[in-house]
Amino acid sequence: MASKYASVLAFLATALLASPSFAEHEIYYRYTVLGYVKDLSGVARPGVEVELIREKTGFSYLGETDPTGLYVIVARLGDESAGEPLLLRAAAQPVTIIARFDPRDHTHERGTRVDFLGQKFVETPSAFAMTLKLFLEQ
Repeated sequence: MASKYASVLAFLATALLASPSFAEHEIYYRYTVLGYVKDLSGVARPGVEVELIREKTGFSYLGETDPTGLYVIVARLGDESAGEPLLLRAAAQPVTIIARFDPRDHTHERGTRVDFLGQKFVETPSAFAMTLKLFLEQ
């Protein structure tokens, strides 16, 4: 019986004297990159693999174009990722984009639209919200 009390006292002493540990918890938000992959004449390229890579971590997100050439990739980025470079690749054609968003805004969707036209790319952040809305309504 004495050993039982000693064990309980030892446990309580350890619990009370142990230094506090703080949980590391980071909140992530969606950052969506979407757009179209087309050839130079504007014809959609279905089935093209698209990859988004966080240059900071090397973590990648994969997507593929649908029959209309549309791709949608959803990444997880925290508030501290504002301004982070992201490598976007479609059909082995790389382009670096910057994660642009207001880290204080937790209401609006975060993302950008990047279209690949032949060997060129066009980033149009102003078209992001409407393109996302059309995609979600399908």
